[in-house]
Amino acid sequence: MSSEAQPRILLFGAGSVGAIYLYLLSKVASTTAVCRSNYHVVKHDGFIINSSIFGQDMHFKPNVTRDCAEAAAITTQSYDYIIVCSKAIPGTVPQLIAPAVQLGHTAIVLIQNGVGIEEEYAQAFPNNPIISTVVYLPTTQRPAGVIKHGEVERLQVGAYPTSAPNMHAKAFTQLVTSAGGTAEFYDDIQTKRWFKLFVNASWNPICALTLSKDADVLTASHEAASVLLNVMLEIRDVAAAHGHEFTREEVVMQLERAQARVPKNAGIEPSMLQDVHEGRRIEVEAIVGNPMRMGKEKGVQCVRLEMLYVLAKALDLHIGRR
Repeated sequence: MSSEAQPRILLFGAGSVGAIYLYLLSKVASTTAVCRSNYHVVKHDGFIINSSIFGQDMHFKPNVTRDCAEAAAITTQSYDYIIVCSKAIPGTVPQLIAPAVQLGHTAIVLIQNGVGIEEEYAQAFPNNPIISTVVYLPTTQRPAGVIKHGEVERLQVGAYPTSAPNMHAKAFTQLVTSAGGTAEFYDDIQTKRWFKLFVNASWNPICALTLSKDADVLTASHEAASVLLNVMLEIRDVAAAHGHEFTREEVVMQLERAQARVPKNAGIEPSMLQDVHEGRRIEVEAIVGNPMRMGKEKGVQCVRLEMLYVLAKALDLHIGRR
């Protein structure tokens, strides 16, 4: 395929997850990345990727810019996809990516955590395709430009809203697959978002608030497993109120994944804990606040989720003031 025939991709937010997908998609597309905190390192040295799947000590130097206005200015052609891999902080990203969005053309791909995050993009770009995804990709970037990737890479893809035409989501799924990634298309991606939220809305705030990996939380007290399970069951009730049904066994399975790591001393550092260590704001609204509010709208009791939201929100504001 000639470079002229390749899709043109702008990736916004080249953190640890973004770097992996940038590396993969650069094989099959013309790619540019907007780097922010790691701009100088990546511009000068590129990334070093250590992946249990794709290879060790891989040096990858992408085309990078400081912002989307610069990314738009360096080309006369429009971007076919803008992939958002930054933190899901409400009221920030749509205006930042706007300079590079061709109205009615550019598909906006959200590789972000949480639920209820897509609507602000749909409002900002009502005539552009919105592609919503759920990612399973245990990665860290420490120090800047050095990526460590664990044993899983899976991207679940769907259109937003569910009733929207799905040809763009299917095309993106095929593009990731052709690059060597693992991508799956789903007619209803929101069910997959809620399923991942069992882990995200429980483990993320608890690990961030305790400065502990998931396995360390479980071994700290006899009550920990029960508390975690009850948070997950509240999330299940909220999901059910919004039309996404899960069995108790599916919820328990999500808890057992963390319990299985305890004997191996292989605890995971969730993204919120990584953010706290690095002094970054956390995704408290997308991961905890939105499901809590969605539960209250439907009259669902979610007192544990509400407590986690209050504590995590205070932590987030404390980090912001620092």
